[in-house]
Formats: sequence, structure tokens, C-alpha cells
Amino acid sequence: MNNTCKHTLRSVSLFFLAVLIAAMALCTGCADAQTQPGEKTITVDIVFADGTTTTETITTDAEYLRGALEEKSLIAGDESEYGLFVKTVAGVTVDESNQEWWCFTKGGEALFTGVDTTPIADGDKFEITLTVGY
Repeated sequence: MNNTCKHTLRSVSLFFLAVLIAAMALCTGCADAQTQPGEKTITVDIVFADGTTTTETITTDAEYLRGALEEKSLIAGDESEYGLFVKTVAGVTVDESNQEWWCFTKGGEALFTGVDTTPIADGDKFEITLTVGY
């Protein structure tokens, strides 16, 4: 193998190593989302099927979204190996035969964690939207 090939192979290997390290750092950052102990205030907008919205302001010591929402009796559902599967929000239960489900977002961005594992911090804003269609 000539020197040019060795240099190219070394550069490609270093590039992929750097990509792997960056990916691991991103994944570690997602998994290690920190909780915030103590009192905090969050806002939750609930968007119903008819487009109406209600806003709940919650002051809580809970560290995860589920705890804050349950303190206000805003959610109910079924327990699973992955945590609570939310079926009811603010007294409105989804009709699974119509492919309805509650979509949770934070600041308009999709959450990739369940209510059991979504940490909350003072000033967070969440949205819960009744959604139709899988």
C-alpha cells in the first residue's frame, strides 16, 4: 500500500472515530437529562379535538412531568413496562377506535421520553394535543 492510500485510510478512520465519539456524547447527553430539585412552575397547554385550548400553570416540587400532572389530576392511563400510557387528559379520554392519542411536546418540539422520564425545570412550557391518526 502506498503512502497516499495509508494517509487516506488514516484520515477516513479518524473521521469515523470522531463521528462515533460525537454520537456517543449526544446520546449520553440525552440519557442524562438532569432533574431540578425544589419548587418550580411549569405551563401546560392542552389542545382538544375541537381546537380549543386550556392552559394550566403548575407549581410543584415534582422532578418529572408525570408527578406534576398527577398532582393536578390532569392525566390518567394504563401502566406498562415503559411507564404510564396516557389515555385521559383533563377528563377527556381518547377513542382508540378512531386512532386518537395524546401528543406531548415541549416548546413545540416532540418529546422522546414518556411522562415518567421527562424532567421538568422552572419555566418549562409543555403542550398536550389530542391527535388523530397513527
